[in-house]
Amino acid sequence: MKLINSRFSLAVLFLTLTLHLSGFSQSRKQRELEQRRTELQREIQQITTLLFAGKKEQKSVFSIVEGLNFKIQKRKDIISITNQQANLLTREINSNQAKISKLRLKLKSLKDDYANMIVKSYKSRADQSKLMFLLSSSNFQQVYKRLQYIKQYANYQQLQAELIKVETANVQTLNIKLSKQKKDKQILLKENKAAKVNLDQELSQQELLMKDIKANLSQYSAQIKTKQRETNKIDKQIRKIIQAAIAASNKKAGKSPKLKVFSLTPEQKILAANFTSNKGKLPWPVANGVVKLRYGNNRSPIDPSLTIKSNGVRIATSSSGQVRAVFEGIVQGIMTPKNGNNTVLIRHGNYITVYKNLSKFYVKKGDKVITKQAIGEVLTNKASGESILSFGIFKDSSTQDPSKWIYKL
Repeated sequence: MKLINSRFSLAVLFLTLTLHLSGFSQSRKQRELEQRRTELQREIQQITTLLFAGKKEQKSVFSIVEGLNFKIQKRKDIISITNQQANLLTREINSNQAKISKLRLKLKSLKDDYANMIVKSYKSRADQSKLMFLLSSSNFQQVYKRLQYIKQYANYQQLQAELIKVETANVQTLNIKLSKQKKDKQILLKENKAAKVNLDQELSQQELLMKDIKANLSQYSAQIKTKQRETNKIDKQIRKIIQAAIAASNKKAGKSPKLKVFSLTPEQKILAANFTSNKGKLPWPVANGVVKLRYGNNRSPIDPSLTIKSNGVRIATSSSGQVRAVFEGIVQGIMTPKNGNNTVLIRHGNYITVYKNLSKFYVKKGDKVITKQAIGEVLTNKASGESILSFGIFKDSSTQDPSKWIYKL
């Protein structure tokens, strides 16, 4: 009897594990896709709020095209991910339909076996039949074996009935899951259809804008080049401040001021190590924002023949949004160029974080700051209505890609 109970328990456990494990990897993938889709939807909402808020006539062609391109790409990403989700659900639905078919066949087999056992049991139900079966034994050992057989047969009937209950419950569970999956798929397909309609509208808007741009391409290209020269000039000033700080640290340590890396005190080494250990986990320099321009060389959306070089990232944020230190450190310097782009530099050992395009400062050179401390406000451009923070990270005198340091940048 113990052997039968053990086998029954193992059978039930195997069936349960099979049902759960078979859908585990696909369910995990589905959750990952849904999480990414939710993030993209949030980003599109942020783009709409931060890049397209306010009067349209205030927006420059640059701002509209950049924002629209960004929005279109995110919309395409959503459609792609939604398609992946729908395809994954289709595979899951097909898989579950196959499982249900197998379970139903197995259930029918179990019920047939159980029915046959009941019939046999009914035919030999009389106690007299069981007694005659025992008394017809040739010896005592045979009597014992037949008695055990009668008990095992009764137990087996009971276990078969329990197994039928389990299989029935499994079929019902899969049916419920299948029904939900079909509803989820219909919702996804409906949302994807709406996303494609929005994408078509945005692509049409983009096409009209690009026609206007092509008609005045030389004018727009000249503006891009002028803006790049201004950015390069400010970046050069930032590098001078960092190189001066490096030279001062080496001079203080009794080393050559020509070295291109910081000489660190024991405390600064600890700070730098803590900064490094938080790579990929640092908070955003603004509470709410979307990245408009990535680190490195970017092709201009206005004139694809031009390259926009960026030593950091440009983040669109809310009007007069507060700018935050991404890590504890000391204010290394503050820049207030004549053409604007007020800048704060914060040192974290041999790392420097740079915050450009501020309208107000809450800190001064030499101040100690903590993670997420407000250090100023981002400048809102009166002409475009946009609030753009330029943010960069240096290790000694070398630029770093902020997206590798800031959480989900």
